[in-house]
Formats: sequence, C-alpha cells, structure tokens
Amino acid sequence: MATLLVRGIEESLVQRLREQAAANGRSAEAEHRAILAQALGGTHRRSLAEVLASIPDVGQDADFERVQEAGEARRVFD
Repeated sequence: MATLLVRGIEESLVQRLREQAAANGRSAEAEHRAILAQALGGTHRRSLAEVLASIPDVGQDADFERVQEAGEARRVFD
C-alpha cells in the first residue's frame, strides 16, 4: 500500500476529522482512508447480477416487437 502525506490542513478541519473519527469509533487515519475511499468511489465493482438487477422494468417484450409491413423486404441490418 502507498503512503499519503497531506500538508497545510487547517487545524479546524483536522479537529473535525478527529471528532468524526471518534464518533465512528475509528482512528483519524482510518477515518481519513474511509473519507477518501467514499469520495473517490472506493474499489467496489458491481457484479453482472447487480448491474442487470438495476436495469428498470420498462415493459413487456411484445412492446418492443418489430412490425414488418406486408410486401416489404426483410431488413436484417436495421
């Protein structure tokens, strides 16, 4: 793992970090890691099942059925 050093942080911000860490039962360093992970999206990748489950139900298959006019040549690449 890498090490990250942040300089020039206002003391009031550091104090709020310490208070938030204490409220969450973590060290200030662990709280800092959690904040960074949340802000930057963390490392969680959704599974295919999660992605598919998140697709909204927008109708029945018949709603999207293509109607072909009589006498019209079948269009394969549309």
